[in-house]
Amino acid sequence: QHSDSDSEPEFSSLSPSIPSAIPVTGESFCNCESQSEASFCSSLHALHRVRDCRCGEEDEYFDWVWDDLNKSTATLLTCDNRKVNFHMEYSCGTAAIRGNKELADGQHFWEIKMTSPVYGTDMMVGIGTSDVNLDKYRHTFCSLLGKDEDSWGLSYTGLLHHKGDKTNFSSRFGQGSIIGVHLDTWHGTLTFFKNRKCIGVAATKLQNKKFYPMVCSTAAKSSMKVIRSCASCTSLQYLCCFRLRQLLPDYVDTLDVLPLPPGLKQVLHNKLGWVLSMNYSTTKPSSSSSSGSDSDSSCSDAEACQRKRCRRT
Repeated sequence: QHSDSDSEPEFSSLSPSIPSAIPVTGESFCNCESQSEASFCSSLHALHRVRDCRCGEEDEYFDWVWDDLNKSTATLLTCDNRKVNFHMEYSCGTAAIRGNKELADGQHFWEIKMTSPVYGTDMMVGIGTSDVNLDKYRHTFCSLLGKDEDSWGLSYTGLLHHKGDKTNFSSRFGQGSIIGVHLDTWHGTLTFFKNRKCIGVAATKLQNKKFYPMVCSTAAKSSMKVIRSCASCTSLQYLCCFRLRQLLPDYVDTLDVLPLPPGLKQVLHNKLGWVLSMNYSTTKPSSSSSSGSDSDSSCSDAEACQRKRCRRT
């Protein structure tokens, strides 16, 4: 027996007005043909026949992938263990998986792409400790990440979950959305991004703790893919690159405008390219902002993102 809202919408007996049975559309990172076609398909069968979108998938090296030894039974790994497929036939509960590397000291950044329709009780991206039981709710539909004190999870509905509590945190995400996560163990912060723009700081005071990247889903035939996973130590080089990005936020890649030797640019691109291309912009500046004082107008988007913190952390 399985829940109608977490099985394919084509066969759902629930009213179309119930949000959980209807995949989220219009939140994709790109506007490529495959994504626009998907939004007009009437069933998951048609959606899965659409050619896979590869937009945003530029990275070739990955610091970690999904762990084939630490996952729920209702999962299947493909694409060199970077893509996790949930509930291949039908769904009867919640499936989850974690990365194959513990995120200890340093800076960690990764991106998860929603490669299937996003619907159902919940589909989440987040972090958790080794104490999280990934198969505990295999027969229960729930928001697994953030159900206890050992994990934090961002739901596709925009709710942030932790310790069983939930807080409005962002807009929804759907098929084609890219959810970025930055775990800064030096400052002890967890920051989320959507389609490469900062959503806000979800948690603080995470120093001296060890986490794993995690995702979970209750939706039948759903999938997510790691398209970036990077790590670096918290060095002076990292802090300088982070500050440069704050000072030059309007460029796709800060390296494009820095007058540096080609060799140094390549080294920085290989080691810290993710830092120099992160977009901390959360809102567009108002037209009246230029009339304020110099100190007001110099407030960066990165600082605005850092100020947006979940009230429950």
